[in-house]
This record gives sequence, C-alpha cells and structure tokens, in this order.
Amino acid sequence: MKNFNIIALLILLISLPFVGEAQSQKNKRLAAYLQTKQFAAPEIGNYIELHFQFIGYTLDYVEKGDDLIGEVAVILDISQNGTVVEKDAYRLNTPVMANKVVEDFYDIKRVALLPGVYTCNLELLDMNNSKSSVTTSFVFTVEELTDALSISDILIAESAYPSEEMTHFYKSGYTILPRISTFYPTELNSMPVYFEVYNSDQLADSTFSVRQQLINAEDGSVLNPYTSVSKHKADKVVPIFKTVNLSDLPTGKYQLNLTVFDRKNNELSTQTYDFERSNDLETVINTHEIVLDPHFQGSITDDSVQFYLASIIPISGSVQTSAIMKTLRLKDRELSRKMIQGIWKEIDPTNTYEAWMKYKEQVQFVQSNFKTNFQPGFETDRGRVYLQYGAPSRTLEREMSAAEYPYEMWEYNKIGIYSNKKFIFYNPDLINNNYKLLHSDMIGELQNNRWQYELSKRNTVNGNVDDPNQFNSSSWGNNARQLMGN
Repeated sequence: MKNFNIIALLILLISLPFVGEAQSQKNKRLAAYLQTKQFAAPEIGNYIELHFQFIGYTLDYVEKGDDLIGEVAVILDISQNGTVVEKDAYRLNTPVMANKVVEDFYDIKRVALLPGVYTCNLELLDMNNSKSSVTTSFVFTVEELTDALSISDILIAESAYPSEEMTHFYKSGYTILPRISTFYPTELNSMPVYFEVYNSDQLADSTFSVRQQLINAEDGSVLNPYTSVSKHKADKVVPIFKTVNLSDLPTGKYQLNLTVFDRKNNELSTQTYDFERSNDLETVINTHEIVLDPHFQGSITDDSVQFYLASIIPISGSVQTSAIMKTLRLKDRELSRKMIQGIWKEIDPTNTYEAWMKYKEQVQFVQSNFKTNFQPGFETDRGRVYLQYGAPSRTLEREMSAAEYPYEMWEYNKIGIYSNKKFIFYNPDLINNNYKLLHSDMIGELQNNRWQYELSKRNTVNGNVDDPNQFNSSSWGNNARQLMGN
C-alpha cells in the first residue's frame, strides 16, 4: 500500500494591511497567495498545479470606462539538482473590475514533471506599477501517481459549478475556483471537495469504495456523523466531487481523511487535508443555574478569581471568550467563580474539579516562567502555547547569539493527530522576558516563511532584510535553521 502525502504548500508572498487610499497609492505592494496541488493524467503523466490568489486591492489599475483592469507578469523557473527543467513567463490580465469594485482574482499554472524534489523560483510584477513586485522560492515534491492505485491531492473549491467551458479552471466537467485558505469561518457552511483516484482499473474488481472521515486534530477522535462511504466504478482516472457539510461542526482543528478500499475492505491509498473551523455553535454558560462546588470555592482566593477566569481564554473558543470577557468586566467574584466551574464542567463532566486543578497548576507554571512586566504568563505567546498544547517534549534555548535575537525552539512529539510540530519564539526587545511566537509548522498557528530573516535582524540593522541580495543569506538564522531541521 502506498500512502501519498503530497506537500500542501501555503505561502504568503507579501501581505500588507490596507490602511487607506493615500498610502495605498504611495506604498502599495503586490500581494498574493500560492499553493501547489498534484494530479496525473494518462496522456501527460504526473503534473502539478500552481494556484494563485492575487489580492485585488494591492494592484494598480487603469480605467476602462466606468471599470478598472490590471495586469500582472508571472515569471517562474523550476529546477532539479541545479538544472532548470521548466521556465515560463506570461502576462495575466485581471478580470474587469466592474464599477471600480476591486476583488481578488485567481490563476492556475500546470506543469508536467517526473517524480522528484524540485525548487521553484517565482517573480510577480504589477505591470502598472514598476516598483511593485515580489519574489519567492520554495521546494516541493512530485510523487509517482501513475504506476499503482493512488489519490491526487485534495482540492477544495472556493466555488464550483458544472461546465464544459475549457478554461484554466476546468476539471472533469466542472469549473473549479480553488480555495487556498484552510480557515473556515462560521458563515461558510460547506466545503466542496474534488479529488481523483488513479489506476483503479488495475483492481480485480470492477468497483471500489471511498471512505470519508473527519478527525479531531486535537485528540485524534473520529467524528462519526461525518463518516460516509461511496462506491465507484473502476477506471484509469475516476474524478470525484463531493460536499462536506460544516454547519454543525464546532470550532476546532480537523483533518479530512479520504481512503480507498477494494471490495474485500483492504485499504489501498489515503489522502488528507488539514483545516481549521470557527463556529459560533459553542454553548454559553448559564451561570444562573450553577450551584458552586465548595472545592471550587476553596481553590480560588477572592483576590485571584479574576486572574484565573481570564487564564481560561487560551483554551476557549470565540463564544466562551466573549462570555469570559463580559463576566470580567462585571467584576462579580461569585459570577466569575460560577463561570470557571461551568466551563470546566463542559470540558470534563466526570472529573471536573481534578481537571481544573491540573489546569490551575499549568497556569501557575506559565505565570512563574513566562510573565513579563506588563503581561501575565497566560497572555504571553509561550504561555498560551503551553496551556493550549501542554508541555513541549523538548526545548532548546539560545539566549546569547551574535547573529540572532534570543530565541527558544519548542518541539512536540505529538499534538493530537500531528507529529513533530515545532514552535520558534524570539525576544526582539531583548528585555522583559517578552518572547513572541515567530514561526510554527502547526496547523492554525503563525507560519512565517521569513522567520530566519526576522530572527537575524539583530545582525542586519544597517540593511534591508527585504532584499536578500544585500547580505550573505546562508548565514541568516543558521543555528535556528539547524534546530528546525531545515
């Protein structure tokens, strides 16, 4: 059995906040998101798709009557072992921005490649602003999908509809606009899923089945209401389109798991997609119905009840956080005690007090180790990560470095269903124990592809870290890069 776990790359090329018309015209810089997906086709073999989402307001436009239109140049080369195997440059017109309403727009570039590891160098230029460009470089892997039964990458659609129009966005009878963000807010209640199964015609049977599962990324549990099995007729390529209903899915981090089985229920291939959900289905604690447990009353002194209520925020969802903030503003100690007890009753209905006391010890630990002159421990980045994920499996600290700011690397052997996740914290202020999260490879956390440059700003004060040609970039973040395994 082969389990193809293809890279799902999400890169923020440049992202600047929109701060008003004057600045947007003076300092506006092109911004875009990029992801790669791998597919295969009998006539061309393995190929990747580069999915671009251009942030509309970061471009300059020319007027076309009452409308606007822009133009972007895309320049890329793909190399393997130092040899360029694919090179392209093209100009992309934006859609016509009707009535001067500017929106994001998309593009797809397909490249046929043999299995292996590749480096892509990419440059994007705003053709209406000579000073607005962005460059990036990233590594990706092409797997062999043509020799045995396998599954393509999972493609999530921003929108999809049946169509026979042969555009860049056409796939097996659908026009699919790719969704690059892996975050699903409350207002998005469905997740359109497209994938392809290859070489099922090699099976002895004429049919195969696909099992869909949603897995809670925090604890690895399977959400049974979201489990389904569908049967399909075997063929060289079998495109499958389905929609996952998210309306009742609570806030959390999840993994969509798709597995192919033969008629004898043998698992043949698996593909996964990680995403994060925010949903306002969380229940609000009804404090009026709570009878205080003497254990809870005895575990929290009057002068610390506000502190411990606020300390629950790092592990709370949006609705609970809002309720906690409202309670804190009331400064009612009894109400605060009831809120603490009510939240922990929801977290652990069986061993409520014991669960609370264990968490209280963690809060005391982060207060002792991570507090600053202006923040309690649970409000710091290290404190929040510790409370949310527990103690790291190991930590590496570098307080003294001529080239880098003081930093810490935390590694977790397991976080829910995820393995070997790392967090980099650094102290750019050099005072107050104020370590900030700089980068993590954990889903839903800050992912900063320029973290090595940010960490090394201490040693590049007279230059511009946005221009790597000004410095010897091989030395930037060298110690930290080794610790991260890069």
